[in-house]
Amino acid sequence: MNSFKRCSSIYAGLELALSAMLLITPLLAQDTLGRKLPSVTLVPPAVANISRGKANTVKLEFQVSSGFHINSNKPSAEYMIPTVLRLDAPTDIVVGRITYPAGEEMSFPFAPNEKLSVYSGNFTLAVMVRPLSSVLPGKYGFRGQMRYQACDHAACYPPKNLPVQFEVKVVKPPRPPRKNPAQSPNVHN
Repeated sequence: MNSFKRCSSIYAGLELALSAMLLITPLLAQDTLGRKLPSVTLVPPAVANISRGKANTVKLEFQVSSGFHINSNKPSAEYMIPTVLRLDAPTDIVVGRITYPAGEEMSFPFAPNEKLSVYSGNFTLAVMVRPLSSVLPGKYGFRGQMRYQACDHAACYPPKNLPVQFEVKVVKPPRPPRKNPAQSPNVHN
């Protein structure tokens, strides 16, 4: 009977620990004052079809959590950390220019006389990619990270790196339109 009581109390202890973990998990997204922590997420993109041998644009949409903003790619002051996306491309696919949207000019209680260039809500980056003409058609994955600094109306938080990944499908470019052969002027019905 002693071993049964011991197993039963161990089981009860494990059950209590598991219950505590389940209760604590939702709180990990909040700091000690119960405030929501800032976050930026990549809205899952659809697989983009891109033509090999040509420059193509892939659009990536990001979402800043409600009540927060992040510095734009061209912040208003030198000391502010810009939002920057860095990507590692698959072999034989070149990543070209990344186009960032213009930031929204806003002022905040911590600097009421200063307009800051920020992103809030949803914003989209356009990534130029060009697969070499020798790339085989198929799906290819890109990985990288976006570095940003989030702030609310009272304070800024330490910079973060958001892992970014998406896929493209390389396809053969469409055939050029065929020209109709010239008609003989002697062919008549």
